[in-house]
Amino acid sequence: MRPIIISVAITGSVPRKAHNPAVPITPSEQIESTHQAFEAGATLVHIHVRHDDETPASDPERFAQVQDGVRRHCPGMIIQFSTGGRGRAPAERGSALKLRPDMASLSTGSVNFPTIVYENQPPLVTELAGTMKQFGVKPEIEIFDLSHLHGARRLADAGLMDEQAHLQYVLGVQNAMPAERHLLEILVEEGLRLFPQATWTAAGIGRHQRPVAGWAIELGGHVRTGLEDNIRVSSERLAGSNAELVSIAAGQIRAAGHRVATPQEARALLRLSD
Repeated sequence: MRPIIISVAITGSVPRKAHNPAVPITPSEQIESTHQAFEAGATLVHIHVRHDDETPASDPERFAQVQDGVRRHCPGMIIQFSTGGRGRAPAERGSALKLRPDMASLSTGSVNFPTIVYENQPPLVTELAGTMKQFGVKPEIEIFDLSHLHGARRLADAGLMDEQAHLQYVLGVQNAMPAERHLLEILVEEGLRLFPQATWTAAGIGRHQRPVAGWAIELGGHVRTGLEDNIRVSSERLAGSNAELVSIAAGQIRAAGHRVATPQEARALLRLSD
């Protein structure tokens, strides 16, 4: 029975009222939603913050409020800040890293999204990686394309991240990598060739969330879920909460004969301190 980490992406950068009113926006909503997901089995939370329903934010004070609340209510849970660029100026994207979360997302290359180019120019990637190293924040390398693995390898060769990489493969974004099992297998093989000590997670977007989670479980990885990635449990019904999506992922893990990792196991697997 292999322990498998469930990461929950609670909010994202999509406006709440345009999609699911259950998406938590305010710090108190985010803390409560994270606590419910933690109780359902999530041991890592991926955090965006907002000024309001519409506007992504980089405000370190908001990140601090959410981090403090999660630490109080979810003992041992791994806190991961987003450094994503949708709606944020490049200079703002690393502004909350000084708060020393356990982890932060790091995209090592640009990618086409449905309506925008998610731009990650090499100088910015290098700057974010250096800031994470300065504050002792472990990067989660966001892989939207095979070349992004080699971008991570260049960062490691430059001493900006260690060999115990944590990689996240994102499948199902329109205009990026489709959600196909053979592509995940290629990515996993190449990731472990470049980083033999790596751990990895797979995230399926929208209707691909459940099948991608199943492939990750079978191939030896970990699972990401949450309202950021998938606002629907099925094509007919809106998900009630992040906790509901975590419960579905936990059920998949148990059905495959494995178990949901505890916070302590998750930290050990990702080589994080308690």
